[in-house]
Amino acid sequence: MIFTKGLAKTLETYESWWAGELDRPILPVVLTGVDPGREPPKHRFEHQKSYNDINISPEELVDSVDYDMQCLEFIGDAYPYMNTSFVGAGGFAAMLGAKTKFDGSIWFYVDNELPIEDIHFEYDENNFWLKRIKSIMEIAQQRWGDSVVISMPDLGGVFDILASFRGTQNLLFDLYDSPDEVKRVVDEIKVLWHRCYNELTEFMTAGYYTDWSGILSAKRSYMMQSDFCYMLGREMFDEFVLPELADTCAFLDRGCFHLDGVGQIPFVDSLINIAKVDLIQWIPGDGPHAAGDWFDLYCKILDAGIHLQLVYDDGTKNFDKVISHYGTGKRIVRSSQYYPISKRDEALEFLSRYGVD
Repeated sequence: MIFTKGLAKTLETYESWWAGELDRPILPVVLTGVDPGREPPKHRFEHQKSYNDINISPEELVDSVDYDMQCLEFIGDAYPYMNTSFVGAGGFAAMLGAKTKFDGSIWFYVDNELPIEDIHFEYDENNFWLKRIKSIMEIAQQRWGDSVVISMPDLGGVFDILASFRGTQNLLFDLYDSPDEVKRVVDEIKVLWHRCYNELTEFMTAGYYTDWSGILSAKRSYMMQSDFCYMLGREMFDEFVLPELADTCAFLDRGCFHLDGVGQIPFVDSLINIAKVDLIQWIPGDGPHAAGDWFDLYCKILDAGIHLQLVYDDGTKNFDKVISHYGTGKRIVRSSQYYPISKRDEALEFLSRYGVD
């Protein structure tokens, strides 16, 4: 892989950004189509499909990731990392005993959805999926040392994990019918989630933390989420979801939240003032304003001293508009932008526009 800046210097830049000392946005840019100079591996990496295929060994999976990284050049604030989100969105559900199915993505379910009062969780160190991800991360660590960052897997949000066992509709009724039982089970999952996070950090690149967001940190960080809360009002969010998020923010050094769609905007004040998240990642979802004008939301987040990640797949136009409107890129990070190697000059021009080496 081509990465001339090096991890140490890249981490220094991110830490300056986290501290509010960097007067520009974080802009990771990746060039694709580099000649890897080697034959393709036996199994080409297909993200969640490769992970869910137990016939692909951990060694073969890591080799396939290695091959794909050798086809890339990392410039700007990009760096090589193994994005272990291939465990599926909410992979901790499988580590707690849920079954998996793959239909383009990994989904989690149980054959029999027990009543909420009968649901109890225990940590199983011999769980197949827990052992599989640990093995993959350990092999990656041995292969790359400190030249590639190994991310924290996508463990998922506690309520989303619970919904895999209880069923979303059932869980919604439980909030009314058995609120204390819901809180009990949420607390059980939270404690085990924290334990799993602690264990998996032992298999990550020492001194480098990231997750599926790609945001680098020298301190413990994670992108929390709750797709389930999209169906809740502010009052129920504050009662049921927010306490766990606040506890996990306190558990981490840097808590981040995946704000997924306009239905979650009402929770921003709670996230900022009660959970005290350090970063909000905004994904607007589908609709006429999917890529555009959310300036009031951006200003609320940034004016509160919270960092903001913008996830765009439409080039630079809307990102440029946001920076122009707000007047600075400080505390803003853009999702990774990909250019073919033939457009390297265009990528460099974009970076230079914002003072990125």
